[in-house]
Amino acid sequence: MEFSTRFASVPFFALLLVYGTVASSEHYIVYMGTHPHSDSDSVMKANHEILSSVTGSFDDAKEAALHHYSKSFRGFSAMLTPQQAQQLRENESVVSIFRSRMSRIHTTRSWDFLQVDMAHQHNHLSMDSKSNVIVGVIDSGIWPESESFHDRGLGAVPTKFHGECVTGDNFTSANCNRKIVGARFYSKGWEAENGPLESFNRTFFRSARDSDGHGTHTASTIAGREVANASMLGMARGTARGGAPSARLAIYKACWFGFCSDADILSAFDDAIHDGVDILSLSLGPDPPQPLYFEDAVSVGSFNAFQRGILVSASAGNSFFPSTATNVAPWIFTIAASSVDRKFSSNIHLGNSKVLKGFSLNPLEMEKFTGLIAGSAAPAKGFSPRNASFCKSGSLDPSLVSGKIVVCKTELVSEVRRLKAEAVRASGGVGMILSDPQAKDIGFQFVIPSTIIGKEETEELERYISTEKFPVAKIHPTATILNVKPAPDLAAFSSMGPNVVTPEIIKPDVTGPGLNILAAWSPLATDGTGGRSVDYNIISGTSMSCPHVTALAAILKSCHPDWSPAAIKSAIMTTAALRGNTGELIVRDPDGAQATPFDYGSGHMNPVAAVNPGLVYDFGPSEVVDFLCATGASPAQLRNLTGQLVDCKKSPPASYNFNYPSIGVSSMNGSVSVWRTVTYYGRGPATYVAHVECPAGVRTKVTPAELKFAENGEKASFRLDFTPLKDSNGTFVFGALTWMGDGHRVRSPVALNVISV
Repeated sequence: MEFSTRFASVPFFALLLVYGTVASSEHYIVYMGTHPHSDSDSVMKANHEILSSVTGSFDDAKEAALHHYSKSFRGFSAMLTPQQAQQLRENESVVSIFRSRMSRIHTTRSWDFLQVDMAHQHNHLSMDSKSNVIVGVIDSGIWPESESFHDRGLGAVPTKFHGECVTGDNFTSANCNRKIVGARFYSKGWEAENGPLESFNRTFFRSARDSDGHGTHTASTIAGREVANASMLGMARGTARGGAPSARLAIYKACWFGFCSDADILSAFDDAIHDGVDILSLSLGPDPPQPLYFEDAVSVGSFNAFQRGILVSASAGNSFFPSTATNVAPWIFTIAASSVDRKFSSNIHLGNSKVLKGFSLNPLEMEKFTGLIAGSAAPAKGFSPRNASFCKSGSLDPSLVSGKIVVCKTELVSEVRRLKAEAVRASGGVGMILSDPQAKDIGFQFVIPSTIIGKEETEELERYISTEKFPVAKIHPTATILNVKPAPDLAAFSSMGPNVVTPEIIKPDVTGPGLNILAAWSPLATDGTGGRSVDYNIISGTSMSCPHVTALAAILKSCHPDWSPAAIKSAIMTTAALRGNTGELIVRDPDGAQATPFDYGSGHMNPVAAVNPGLVYDFGPSEVVDFLCATGASPAQLRNLTGQLVDCKKSPPASYNFNYPSIGVSSMNGSVSVWRTVTYYGRGPATYVAHVECPAGVRTKVTPAELKFAENGEKASFRLDFTPLKDSNGTFVFGALTWMGDGHRVRSPVALNVISV
C-alpha cells in the first residue's frame, strides 16, 4: 500500500520511518526545461558553470551537484543553502527550483477475475506486436532470477529501445535479457537527504537488484510470464502471470527501504523518456496533501513523458480519507484499489465451540487450544492497561502472557501491524488476535500464529473472555476462499478524492485489483513476511492496483500503437464497470457504504471492453496548458512545468471544458454549459445516443442528443447544459453521461458542486 511521498505502496501498513540528516544545506532540484546542448558532457559543464556562480568555485560546484538531467530535459540537483537556491532562482537559465522531497512506495487470481483473456483483439495480435511494448517501472528494482522474468519465446529487444543494463552489486549484464531489457539505479538523492545506505544496517544492493520486494511485485504484476503452481507458502496457489506477459520491462530503481527521493525519481524519468519506453508505472507518491503540479517532481517528470507520448500510470495512495488522493495531475493516470473474488480466512476456534471469522496470511499450525488473555489485562510495569491493549513493544508482562494468545487492538490506522505480533512474541506469547475493524479482509503476515477480526467478532470474543474462567482458543492456518461475492469492493485504505489541486478533474481515475495480490518477490525481503523467505508474496495497496492498470494500458498500446496517452486513458475510463459480480453497485470497505466517483473514479477496470471502446476523449499538451491557464496558472508556473515560456490565451476555455473523460464543475454558480469532443473508432457508420443520470438537484440536457459517425477517426462535439434547482450545501453531487451505440457504452461520471442557483 502506500504511505508516503513516493512509494505508493509499502506493503500496506508496513511503514518504515526514515530520518533525514540535519544540515545547513538542503537538496534542491534545479529545473531548466529544454536544452540546446548536443551531449551530456556539455550539459554537465554548463550546469557546473551556473552552479559555481553561487558556490564560489567550479570545484565546489562539482562537489555540490548530485544529478544532471541531460537527456529528455535539462537541470540538476545539488546540495544548496536556501540563500544559494534563491540566488540561482535569479539566473535567467533557471526555470524553477524546488526542494527534493521524499516519496514513499505507495497475479494468480486478479487477471482471471478481470477476464483479461477475453480481450480478443489483443489475443489475436502476433507475438511481435504484443512484445513490442516496453513498460518502464520506477520502483525498488527487480529480482531477475524470478521465473516470472524468463525470456523464453520472446524475440529480439525492440530496436526503438536505447536503454542500458547498468551493472552493480550482484547485478551483471547477464541479469538483463529479452524480458528485462534495461536496468538502472539511482541513490544520490536518497543518500543526500537521509545519509549513507550502509548506516541503516539493512540488506541492500547498489544496483537494480531488489532487496525490498516491492519493485519485483509490481513488475511481475504488469508483465510477468506464466508460472504454474505458484503460491505463497501454499496460499493463493495457481498460475501466476502479469496482465501483459509478452511486454518488455525496463527497470529504474529509485526507491530504497520504502522511500524515494524526488531528485532520483526525476533522474529516472529523464532516462526512461530517452530510453524509449512506451508506458511508465509508478507505484509511489507523496504524502498528502498533493503538492502543486509545478513544484512536484512526479508531475513535472510525467508531463515531460506525456509530451512525448508516454502514458504514466501512478497509484492514488493508501491514506484512507477524503481529499488524500495523490498523483492527481490530469496527464497522470491515477489508480485506486479494490478487491478481487478471493479472501484469506484464518478463523478462531473458541473453547465454547464457537468459530470467529478472522483474516490473515497465516501458514502456521496451532496444535492445541491455548489460553487467551487481553493485552489490557497484562500491562508491564510502567504501562497503563490502555497502552498494553495496543501491544506496543515492552508493554506486556511476560509472566502473564507467556504461552498464551494475546488479544491486541489498533490505536492508529497507520500502525505497523506486524510489530504488535513481534511484541507479543518477545513477551512469551504464542499467538495474537488483533481487533482491527478498519483492516477488513486485508491479509497480513506475522511471526507467530495471528489473525485479524472485526467489530462483531471482537464483541463476541470479549463476551467469551469475560464469562469464562479459563478462556482458550486456537488460530487456524489460512484457507484460500475463491468466488467470493460481492466483488470488487473498494479497499478501505484506498485514498479518495476530491482532487485538492484541480477539483474539476475527478480523481482517482479508475480502480483496479489492489487487495491481497500474489506476485513475484525478492526472497531477501522478509520484514513483512514474518521472517520467512518467499519467491511469491501477497501484499495490498494502490501500489498493487496501479500495475494492473499499467498492464491494461500496455495491452491497448499493442492493439492501438498510434493512440495517445489520453486516448488509452479514455478507453479504460469510459468502459469501466460500476457493478460487481452480484450485479450490485460497488461499495467501500469496511462498512459497505455506497462508493462514489471520488472512490473509484470512472469505475473498475474492464479489459474486455477497454480494447474496443467505440469513442474516446483525446487531448494533448496544448489542451493541458489551456486547462492550467483557466485554473489560474501564472506564466512562471507554466514555465516550471513545460520548461518553456508559455502565454495563456486572452480567454482560455473554461477549466470544465477540458476534454477529460470525466466531467467536473467544482464551483457552479447558476447554469453552466460544458463542451466535450469524442473521436469515433469503429468500422463503418455508427450512431450513438446520449443517456443521462442527472445529479441530484440539477437538470441536465445534452445537445445534440445523438451523434452520427460515417468513418473511423471522425470527431463530434456536444454540449451538456446543467441547470441547478438547489445548491448542494458545499458537497458534490454525482451523475453520469453515457453514449450508447454500435454495441458500446461510453460512460463519463459527472461531479458538480452547486454553490448557488
